[in-house]
Amino acid sequence: MSEGATGITAMDAVVIWSVVAAAIAAGLGLLWRITRGVRRIVSRVDEFIGEWKGTPARSGPGVMARPDGTEYELHPNSGGSLRDAGDLVDTRTQQIAASTDT
Repeated sequence: MSEGATGITAMDAVVIWSVVAAAIAAGLGLLWRITRGVRRIVSRVDEFIGEWKGTPARSGPGVMARPDGTEYELHPNSGGSLRDAGDLVDTRTQQIAASTDT
């Protein structure tokens, strides 16, 4: 008789099958978690590709079509744009620096 065995054949079989069942359950749980992670990654990649190309379900064109219609501001306009706000901050900073130098 091996060490650790109960000496009762039916009890030994129950213990062995319980360990096998627990191992199978753990393996299935691990497989489920891996599958869930892969599905989540595939979903995000699919969403990214849809956004990149543009899809009818989404409003507006995809990323690749957007730069063609985008107008970049090269000159200051009425003062409501981000570039105008940056220019204003730059002007005020220069004025403060000039007043502290004197």
